[in-house]
Amino acid sequence: MTSQQPPQLAELQDLLDGAPREAEVSTVCQVDAAGRTFPVYALALGNRSPDVPAVGFFGGVHGLERIGADVVIGYLRNILNRLPWDNLLAMQLARMRMVFMPIVNPGGLWLGTRANPHGVDLMRNAPVDSADAPPALLGGQRISARLPWYRGALGASMEAESLAVCRVVEAELLPHVFSLSVDCHSGFGVRDRIWFPYAHTAQPVTHLAELHAFSQVLDRGHPHHRYVFEPQSHQYLAHGDLWDHLYALACTRGDGVFLPLTLEMGSWLWVRKNPRQFLSRHGFFNPLIQHRQERVLRRHLGGLDFMARAAWSHDRWLPAGAARASHRELALDRWYRGAR
Repeated sequence: MTSQQPPQLAELQDLLDGAPREAEVSTVCQVDAAGRTFPVYALALGNRSPDVPAVGFFGGVHGLERIGADVVIGYLRNILNRLPWDNLLAMQLARMRMVFMPIVNPGGLWLGTRANPHGVDLMRNAPVDSADAPPALLGGQRISARLPWYRGALGASMEAESLAVCRVVEAELLPHVFSLSVDCHSGFGVRDRIWFPYAHTAQPVTHLAELHAFSQVLDRGHPHHRYVFEPQSHQYLAHGDLWDHLYALACTRGDGVFLPLTLEMGSWLWVRKNPRQFLSRHGFFNPLIQHRQERVLRRHLGGLDFMARAAWSHDRWLPAGAARASHRELALDRWYRGAR
């Protein structure tokens, strides 16, 4: 167990305790860890109508990756602090829904583990199997909870935290005409990456054209951004990906467009700049020096705000007809026809 309470837990609680009336705060489940019980919170703002777009921000899925929770908490704080004075934000919320789950895995955060208190990796826990050959262990395993990337027992129900994410997405995002989610992680390489499904197969998704159009809006609006935008399958395949599962569910509903994205912050860059972080379990996944943490927050809070504005304005860039066919061909050339 960690020697002291992770500050993210207290910070989120203080933020929710002081949230204004228009913030809809709910406890979507509770989890036990080391003799303590932790709530898993969701907060929603804005218009409930399915005719408007929605955006969801998720963090803390892996307890070791505290920076993911920090980024979502930081953006939530930004939104709540702007509510009293920002007319543009008020206009935005009048025509969209915003949802936050800053700490999906509070038990893992408290214990300082990637997995939840049952030893299950929540991003390997969904009922999705890869027909290809994911890398051993990394792609998900059912051998033992003592090994990393444990999926859970075969045939067992999904973990409470995974089910909580599913309930929030199904209730708050999928009913909307357009929705987008951003799940914030760290720990992959020296580049910041935005991944989209699939993780379980290298085949393209149904909404490939929409994802390419979104990437084009990002590239043109922020030509100096640092994100590599790509399918997760470019890096590795995996069983049990939660966002593959929810994307498949959205496709069966057929009543809107759902684009699930994963922000993978390149934590190896922090280690390279401060090799002493190798000596800390948390140091491999999080910036430990304050000015680097502040730099990460400045960079990605702007990125999350772009995501929200893109969702709000989806009808201005979402392709249709011949434009959709063109975007799909461009996407196939960019990501699937040997152009990696």
